Amino acid sequence: MCGISGWVSFDRDLTTESTALHAMTETMACRGPDDRGTWAEGPAALGHRRLAIIDLPGGRQPMSVRTPEGAVALVYSGEAYNFTELRRELTDRGHRFTTDSDTEVVLHGYLEWGDAVAERLNGMYAFAVWDGRHDRLVMIRDRMGIKPFYYHPTPDGVLFGSEPKAILANPLARPRVALDGLREMFTMVKTPGHAVWDGMHEVEPGTVVTVDRAGLRTRVYWRLETRAHSDDRDTTVATVRSLLDDIVRRQLVADVPRCTLLSGGLDSSAMTALAARQLAEHGEKVRSFSVDFVGQTDNFVADELRGTPDTPFVHDVARLACTDHQDIVLDAQSLADPGVREKVIRARDLPAGFGDMDTSLLLLFRAIRDQSTVALSGESADEVFGGYLQFFDEEARRAETFPWLVHFGRHFGDDAGVLRPDLAKTLDLERYIADGYRTAVAAIHRLDGESDFEYRMRQICHLHLTRFVRTLLDRKDRMSMAVGLEVRVPYCDHRLVEYVYNTPWSLKSFDGREKSLLREATADLLPRSVYDRVKSPYPSTQDPRYARALQAQVRDLLARPSHRVFDLVDRDRIREAAENDTPVSTQVARRGLERALDLAQWLDLYNPELTLA
Repeated sequence: MCGISGWVSFDRDLTTESTALHAMTETMACRGPDDRGTWAEGPAALGHRRLAIIDLPGGRQPMSVRTPEGAVALVYSGEAYNFTELRRELTDRGHRFTTDSDTEVVLHGYLEWGDAVAERLNGMYAFAVWDGRHDRLVMIRDRMGIKPFYYHPTPDGVLFGSEPKAILANPLARPRVALDGLREMFTMVKTPGHAVWDGMHEVEPGTVVTVDRAGLRTRVYWRLETRAHSDDRDTTVATVRSLLDDIVRRQLVADVPRCTLLSGGLDSSAMTALAARQLAEHGEKVRSFSVDFVGQTDNFVADELRGTPDTPFVHDVARLACTDHQDIVLDAQSLADPGVREKVIRARDLPAGFGDMDTSLLLLFRAIRDQSTVALSGESADEVFGGYLQFFDEEARRAETFPWLVHFGRHFGDDAGVLRPDLAKTLDLERYIADGYRTAVAAIHRLDGESDFEYRMRQICHLHLTRFVRTLLDRKDRMSMAVGLEVRVPYCDHRLVEYVYNTPWSLKSFDGREKSLLREATADLLPRSVYDRVKSPYPSTQDPRYARALQAQVRDLLARPSHRVFDLVDRDRIREAAENDTPVSTQVARRGLERALDLAQWLDLYNPELTLA
């Protein structure tokens, strides 16, 4: 896992621009603490920061091959879990390898198949190839968008990087955010290709972007497609289990210490149990880690979102699977630490608005990184198997909008409620959401003979897999890579995603519960407590000391009336929240405080030019 950056300028010799390339590359230092490298030739310059996972001495980048027609150079972030098979195939075709890294396999795969190498990869990846034989840059991103990848066209080429901060380090890119960028920040719709920053774009998942002297063009090599599903229940369950066995086995491959993220929910428990069984075949124990908060298990208060604390279920799994387990217990002071909030904003490049769920994730990953370099996560199983509450919420099912917005609005309040009324009117977020929703559902194909209900559930599944999951994948990638931890997401394997997406909802919920297929496919591995447990979201602290710390910080912010944050937020509304004598510890009560503090921190760090009219 790594951080990549680069610059192509067809009108200049970039071998003289080492200062700018160095600045871009060094913004990725957290993503790659083990090594750095740059490569420049003519109009192309590539930068790389490395987190060594496979072939520690041999996988240095940028990696290049000199051909009679010109150099071909690669910067690569991610993992190709089928690189061993591809290496054998390429060797049979006459390629010779000097390292044991997957990076070299991807480079030779490009030499053999061009950008069609993307269709052959199984993994998570974002990589760029400068092909000096044709004077072109080729940028490729994995199918599900697990690894981030951004680019910024220029008058004579393009800038690119794993994160916006790499691009913004180049003088050609200005930190500007216009109205549509603000709309994207305050709606959880994840418009494909949108990067918030003016002039910047995401390489969309499953897409190849090619840049040459003629301009820029894109090719979609994978999309989530509708297909008929003919397998019966038993066959479907067996297929899911077979896929999971293969996926976890592939994703356990690493030359560094591995672990799992264990929440005590079905997703992470099944994944951890599979990993534990497979490692036990080699006489190894899996390490597992969970997050908890001081006093939360003993003093837990159930609400509509979370009916039980995680820790008892975590320990049930750890005992049954015989993992080497550790609880990472966080206190309110650490969660509210402004220094931690600053690291979160730097990691995400935006004020994401997840509050203590972001700070706790960063602190969890920081603690894990002291002991492991690779972690397997249960992320995206809810999207794949249908686990969220909104899948079963009649109002969300009927609403002509993104289903999670109905659910979030009920439990967390209006995400844009902190905004000044005049700005909220200008942004007209309802229309932005409505336009995005219509565009999203228009791309979803209906099977012949599919009932209205099944088609609606197909839409809901598709929206989660192509919009909602990308927000969570980006969050997990940024928080983990900010501390140099690689997090792998087995449930995002495209083979599993394609297969389960096309199972009808009646099969996904055949026992009337969420994630029926996953539960049944892994039932032999799970403690009964976890098998029966109802879905519980990522935990959030209930400690009132956290809310009081936020209030104190917002009062300090209010004492700076000239701060730019008050161009965005409603001063009176956050003052009321900050001066409440009896702050409750729920997320909805804290949301405005966290949003205001995040926005203020972002404005201080990035000093963006904002278009507010």
